Amino acid sequence: MTTSSSAVLREHGVFFTATALVMLHIVDDSFVQPADGMTPADHLVSGLVPLGLMALAAWGYPRVRPGTRAVIALGAALAGLVTGLTEPVSHLVQDSFAGDDISGLLAGTAGLVLVVLAMRTLWRSRRSAGSRIRRYARRSLEGVLGVVALVGVVLPFAGGYVSTHISRIEVPPADLGAAHEDVTLTTSDGLHLEGWYVPSRNGAAVIVFPGRKTPQAHARMLVRHGYGVLLLDRRGEGQSDGESHGFGWGGARDLHAAVDFLRRRPDVEPGRIGGIGLSVGGEMMLQAAAENPDLAAVVTEGAGARSYKEGMEQVDGPERLRDLVPMLANQIGLAVFSNMLPPPSLVEIVPEIAPRPVLLIFAPDGGTTETLSPLYGRLIGASADVWALPGVDHLRGFQSDPEEYERRVVGFFDRALLAPDL
Repeated sequence: MTTSSSAVLREHGVFFTATALVMLHIVDDSFVQPADGMTPADHLVSGLVPLGLMALAAWGYPRVRPGTRAVIALGAALAGLVTGLTEPVSHLVQDSFAGDDISGLLAGTAGLVLVVLAMRTLWRSRRSAGSRIRRYARRSLEGVLGVVALVGVVLPFAGGYVSTHISRIEVPPADLGAAHEDVTLTTSDGLHLEGWYVPSRNGAAVIVFPGRKTPQAHARMLVRHGYGVLLLDRRGEGQSDGESHGFGWGGARDLHAAVDFLRRRPDVEPGRIGGIGLSVGGEMMLQAAAENPDLAAVVTEGAGARSYKEGMEQVDGPERLRDLVPMLANQIGLAVFSNMLPPPSLVEIVPEIAPRPVLLIFAPDGGTTETLSPLYGRLIGASADVWALPGVDHLRGFQSDPEEYERRVVGFFDRALLAPDL
């Protein structure tokens, strides 16, 4: 089939207009309206790389065959849908629509238009000459290769954007079992983090991390036993500055700021600062403990992998080969869209925590995110204790058996932080 020159011009015009709307949102998100505490200079990679790719697509679009134009349009469509709808939809769900969400919705709409354009271009340019068997065989092979590329490379890479642009905005009512102070911490890179602190009655304090919603039950447990408790919104969440990162890259600086805050508190005695980290918070807590000797004792629940090197420790044999490319694609996406390199591998740094005590809680049936805790325990050595919870879902240890959880966790901190010879 052939198409008239006027139809081609209309097709090009639709592509260029839609692509321009996607690029407009990238500029708005990265450089015009960055998150609180961030500057345009913090987004050079996450802004300029996608802008460069979109500009290259716009340059090449009128210079290639219809089938290739359709592929380019689908790539631009995915960029529009992912970058344009990730934050606006998240904000609408949380009733916090603001900022660059208007340009995001325009970009998302442009993405839908580009999907239609790609399908129309493919349909109008399909070949009807030659053997039907060969045509359908070729199309089937192209379809399979396209699905493999989409699932193995494109979606994991796009997942890097989603993981760095969705955050919890809600700050719940405080239910900590005691009066608290509103506190503001400043990180080494200049971000302001908001949180709550319940003063200590026994000379020791524990950081319960991350956020101010999920950890409240853990906070009440510790408050009952006289511990000071600090809860804070990590960067990019709640009322804190910065941009979120679903895998916690850069978040150890938040915990270093928390330790510095507790070291200055008159109610906290030297050497009596501990931490509880939940899921990704557990991974950040392990990194912070490896880097900061003032974090005297650590409990993690559900700590797993946050980078390629750690992820490779979760798989063996054929699974390692199967997951290699998707993991690398996701890692590159995370690095590009967060403007930072991956953090150090926990497999390499957790031995630095010894001889300080660590309690690693994990659910063998809680999913792959849990499986690395026993390895971390072995690497830390004799000062680490691993508590397995069979049949328990991810992060449901406290709910599964509150009395046993309290006995073990509070007993751990009592031994580690309240010994008279500290």
